[in-house]
Amino acid sequence: MTKRLFDLCCSMLGLIFLAPLFFIIAVMIRVDDGPVFFRQERVGWRGRIFRIYKFRSMVVNAEKLGASVTAEHDPRITRIGRWLRKTKLDELPQLLSVFCGDMSIVGPRPEVPYYVSLWSEADRNLVLSVNPGITDYATLYYHDEQALLAKADNPEKIYVEEVMPHKLEMYKNYVKDSNFWLDIKIILATLGEIIGLSSERLAKRKCTPHDGTRHKG
Repeated sequence: MTKRLFDLCCSMLGLIFLAPLFFIIAVMIRVDDGPVFFRQERVGWRGRIFRIYKFRSMVVNAEKLGASVTAEHDPRITRIGRWLRKTKLDELPQLLSVFCGDMSIVGPRPEVPYYVSLWSEADRNLVLSVNPGITDYATLYYHDEQALLAKADNPEKIYVEEVMPHKLEMYKNYVKDSNFWLDIKIILATLGEIIGLSSERLAKRKCTPHDGTRHKG
């Protein structure tokens, strides 16, 4: 089974079975006032720009009111948005991007063009050689990224200088190790994280914070 066929089947089944949940979340967001979806340009396969979709968890035009990164207590996050972010349900519309071929279920998380421009050419060529994904090593390791950034005086600076380089190492490790069974492990670990089971171990085996060391296993 090819990765694309796997992505197509998973996204189609997900969209069908989760349709009632999509409807409930959409109604909740509309009642809270504003558009249901948040759209943003991200960098995909071979540098192609595409639009990523999420359930809107922040006020309208939030990107014009603050930094690109979001800390836990960011005042731009809506009442419903806090719940969506905590449960990761805001990410569900990305199944549409997977179905359309812009993303995969598992792969390096797609970054905004500005952050990708800070990568070296070699890193861009490697990471962007595969489709970006909904989940990966970095998603598992930084499941509490917003809480981490909330402790910083300058979340944007911490993200660019510390978090992003570490994520980049994880992205590269995933591309180098990528295979079907690894994707299954990451998917299961992600589901475990959602229901409250720790999944950092899988990510930690691939990259210790800030040292870029690749471990076996």
